[in-house]
Amino acid sequence: MHHLTLVTASDCHLCEHAQGVLDRIGHDVPLSVRTVDVESAEAQSLAERGIPLAFLPALVEDGRLLAYGRLSEKRLRKDFAA
Repeated sequence: MHHLTLVTASDCHLCEHAQGVLDRIGHDVPLSVRTVDVESAEAQSLAERGIPLAFLPALVEDGRLLAYGRLSEKRLRKDFAA
């Protein structure tokens, strides 16, 4: 199971795209995705730990930035298969 945090903002078309990508991948790969707003205390805590939040959305797993901006479904599937 991959436990992911997706940092998003309101009215963000790339954030909506990211959610769609993760929903599709989730049909084949066990994912647990928590969505947090970039203005939240949790997002600020991620930023303080070195996760860059300048380009949203940001996808984080175990304190490591996996992807940001327009998520590539192909790349994420490859990463999750490894």
